[in-house]
Amino acid sequence: MVALRGRDIDTFLARPDPGRPIILLYGPDAGLVRERADALLKSAVDNIDDPFSLVRLDGDELSAEPSRLVDEALTVPLFGGRRAIRIRAGSRNFAGGVETLAGTPIKDCRIVIEAGDLRAESPLRKACERAKTAVAIGCYPDTERDLAKLMDEELLSANLKIAPDARAALMSLLGGDRQASRNELKKLTLFAHGEGEVTLDHVMAVVADASELKLDPIVDGAFAGKPDLVESEFQKAMVAGTYPGMIIASAQRQAAWLHKSALAIADGAPASSVLDGGFPRLHFSRKPMVEVALRNFSPARLATIIDQLGTAALDMRKQTALAAVIAQRALLSIAVNARRKS
Repeated sequence: MVALRGRDIDTFLARPDPGRPIILLYGPDAGLVRERADALLKSAVDNIDDPFSLVRLDGDELSAEPSRLVDEALTVPLFGGRRAIRIRAGSRNFAGGVETLAGTPIKDCRIVIEAGDLRAESPLRKACERAKTAVAIGCYPDTERDLAKLMDEELLSANLKIAPDARAALMSLLGGDRQASRNELKKLTLFAHGEGEVTLDHVMAVVADASELKLDPIVDGAFAGKPDLVESEFQKAMVAGTYPGMIIASAQRQAAWLHKSALAIADGAPASSVLDGGFPRLHFSRKPMVEVALRNFSPARLATIIDQLGTAALDMRKQTALAAVIAQRALLSIAVNARRKS
């Protein structure tokens, strides 16, 4: 059984084994699936834009004619050279064609299959994991270590450094989809080009505002004690494809800000000055619910919530399939208990 994990994946991607020309990429991170597929195909052919060198097939169509996969893999390019096949798996089963191909000698042809989040018992996944000429690679949301490596790669290529507070903020805004994270980093490095260092202002101006995600109603609703609002807005965010970790990261930042503000008010600072200060500046439309949140929670309770959100963020990384459930449960818990005074 060949299902690569951890460093074995990086090793294989850097130098693919020619004895395993059939490569299945699957998992919930569609951006990472595409990125790895692009890299494998680019290194497999001399000209990725040449339609004679790179053939694109649809998995659902192959399910009706599985023999076509073998025919395409054994076809010799008209002008010679290496060849590759890119397959986008759909809802129909074409594992039979893969099994037949796995037992056929293949020369100078790489087959890359892109799929979604496949279960262990999926026929396609089982076929690739069992075959001696194939390999299966899971593509899951980046860990903090992965994000740090990705961030360092993009900053190094742009000859930029990053301030510690900017790095911490950026880390909380990335994740869920590798391609989306890389795109945000490229926009950020372009925005900060020539300045030598990425600052928090750069991050807040480009990354935080560039994604048109409407997270404020979810987070503000949770701390203002509005579970119905949290539930409805959370579902909208899921339909829009928002990564649940982004919402929890936003809630963590808000909890930290509320905790700092609650301490300032307890020390005698006017609530109005607290609401009008800080960075980023609080939008006027959010002030009513934030005021309610400050009345709902004491500094001690906010400290507890910060711990709870940290636990939720960790649980989501350990159980990616349950990320949405964990995030929604954490936010609803805050909302339901918001008006509890003790």
